Amino acid sequence: MFLLPHHSSSRRRGGRRLPTAVAAGIMAIAAAMLAPLPATGAATAGTTTDTAAGTTADTTADAPWLTVSEDGFLSFSVPAAAVEAAVGQVSQLNVEGNFGPSFAWADYGLTRRGDLWTGTIGPFKPGLYSYQITGDDTKGLKDPTNSTTVASKPLWSTFVVPGDAARPLMDVPQGQGGKVETLTYRTGGEERSARVWTPPGYAAKGPKGYPVLFLQSGDGWSATDWLDLGRAGQILDNLSLQRAVEPMVVVISDGDGKDLRDLRNAVAARYRVLRDPAHQAIAGVAESGTRAVRAALSRPDEFGYVGSFSGLLTDGAARPDVNAINRHLKLLRLYTGNVTDPAYNATVRLTRALDRARIRYEFDGVNPDAGANWNAWRENLIDFAPRLFRKVADHGPSAGHGRLKGEFNPPAPGTTPTPFVSRDGFVTFETTADFKDAQHVKVWANWAPNGSWLRIPMTRAGDRWRLTVGPLDPWFYYYQWIVDGVAAKDVSNPTKITTEPNWSSFLIAGARSRLLSDVPAGRGGKIESLTYRSNVVNQDRTALVWTPPGYDPDRAQPYPVFYLQHGGGQSYTDWVEMGRAKQILDHRFLDGDLVPMVVVMGNGNVPDFNKELLENLDPAVRARYHVSDDPARQALAGLSMGGGQTFGMLKAHPGRFAYVAAFSAGFGSAAGVDAAAINSGTKLLRLYVGDRTDFVNPSFMASLATLDSLGIRYEFDGVTPGPHGWDVWQKNLIDLAPRLFRR
Repeated sequence: MFLLPHHSSSRRRGGRRLPTAVAAGIMAIAAAMLAPLPATGAATAGTTTDTAAGTTADTTADAPWLTVSEDGFLSFSVPAAAVEAAVGQVSQLNVEGNFGPSFAWADYGLTRRGDLWTGTIGPFKPGLYSYQITGDDTKGLKDPTNSTTVASKPLWSTFVVPGDAARPLMDVPQGQGGKVETLTYRTGGEERSARVWTPPGYAAKGPKGYPVLFLQSGDGWSATDWLDLGRAGQILDNLSLQRAVEPMVVVISDGDGKDLRDLRNAVAARYRVLRDPAHQAIAGVAESGTRAVRAALSRPDEFGYVGSFSGLLTDGAARPDVNAINRHLKLLRLYTGNVTDPAYNATVRLTRALDRARIRYEFDGVNPDAGANWNAWRENLIDFAPRLFRKVADHGPSAGHGRLKGEFNPPAPGTTPTPFVSRDGFVTFETTADFKDAQHVKVWANWAPNGSWLRIPMTRAGDRWRLTVGPLDPWFYYYQWIVDGVAAKDVSNPTKITTEPNWSSFLIAGARSRLLSDVPAGRGGKIESLTYRSNVVNQDRTALVWTPPGYDPDRAQPYPVFYLQHGGGQSYTDWVEMGRAKQILDHRFLDGDLVPMVVVMGNGNVPDFNKELLENLDPAVRARYHVSDDPARQALAGLSMGGGQTFGMLKAHPGRFAYVAAFSAGFGSAAGVDAAAINSGTKLLRLYVGDRTDFVNPSFMASLATLDSLGIRYEFDGVTPGPHGWDVWQKNLIDLAPRLFRR
């Protein structure tokens, strides 16, 4: 059964109210507690470095472009003048970052409001994130108010969302961490450099050497990325202070495999390290992980410890010396992300090959929450480093990691309609060949935290574009293509959204989305069209009507009626096509949670809503359906604009509808409001709003103060997690419907 997410507070208002001074004080304290913090620099306090990495940004702007709240919400406020000065005029401004499912790189669109481009999204899980600002898909610029840098990506900045999972990534107190130095050496007639981390208390002279870990970046990445994005310095510092790792020297290099012998010699010449294989370890990302495993299998007497982070090796060595490998290799540990990681299938094949050859290895399990990215590789390092040069008791996977379930192979391009929903909530999208000449194709969907919208780039697959994304939680999703900045529909998906013809939809089945799924055929209610004449707009209009299973027009007692209104830019079809009203009502009825009622979804796009409903739609409904004309058995609710119309009806005709609810809407002015009539005529006034990503949230909260000042009784159970969108309003209807026409 779907459970409504836990709300932050629960209250029923009316009667006694807080004194104004006390209320103001509480609001001020709350504002201070919830105030977001600027995205701070990632300068290393414990780990020191002797080189400056990346480009220095202009930090003349007064206010930070990004603030990060303690609970993981990101708020962007980018001056339009600064963007224009940097890249010229733009019609669209996005924030690109690792914000998508499995930390996929995604675009979050900002909205121009006056002189600022703004937006709020979240909450994000604790951890390190990177981002850049991009105008019109091609005009990139760095946030000049964020002092962090990424040497290999000069437009990128980073920030940390605080929390327990981010603690290993944080700076240790000044003077308590290790030190990072640059090591320059020659190989193949050219000069190269690596970064070397030495542990706290490292001494250049002494009777005993240190073991050494060679930590390598993958192709297309730089050695400095292990510091800027991998946070290797902070991770090693924190593990050292916890005495979770043996004191060791860690050498960080590009890992192209061409110069490892020269690098090892240079390290031995400058640092006090042990050179026997039992005190040498190597680990690498992607292609470097592949090379590390291949070296371990072909030359097992070089390294005693080997780690492969998203490595791509599939078949092991051609003729491995199994006895030598198992004798010399103290640890071979494999890591992979979920099926969005190219290493996933490679790891399936490699583990089978190692099993057949009877080569000992450890597998950390499938990371369910990350693909081939630094979010996964940081976790890999945190797990791998404490296993080196010591005996450990735990040789199993990390907590929460799963088993390999065979290779992941979505249908070949052009062979199936999309989206293709596979196991564990992974979804593969594919365009037709219509966009073969496009430069940028993205999927825009409600898959950001709590249903906000992100655009994720697709990649070319022949004359088509393709994307696999996930894991997505069970829920109802809607999406469209963005082709070189222009919206387009996935014509392979037959789902229809009348008011948004470019959108398509799909459902991820599961307990969380059960109330949004279809009930078995023949067991649900019916949706019918009702056409009536409107004297407000002088034309025929249409509403959709849901009647419950077993609806009996001849029963003795008329049915209660519930008028459910849409928002601005929408129409009477949206509650069915986007809001899943039929599925919600069907399930609530079959579960025994719903009083049998008739639900009417009308067209609220009229200049006089009250007149339209009372003089046109309501009489037409009563003429065709067996519904009550008793206000005690009538309900009215709406979202956004429809919520405003609902409040307007409540003010103008208090008691006309005994059950009233508003989703993401403000009460408005208190002028002329008859609070006593509202209280005496209303059995239920229940209010809903999304979290801080819902732009109505501030005005809604102000409305509560207005209602309190008037003494109007209402219910508000705290914010519904999510933005000004259907993810919130579906949950609102799920909660409201069972409360109607009963105690």
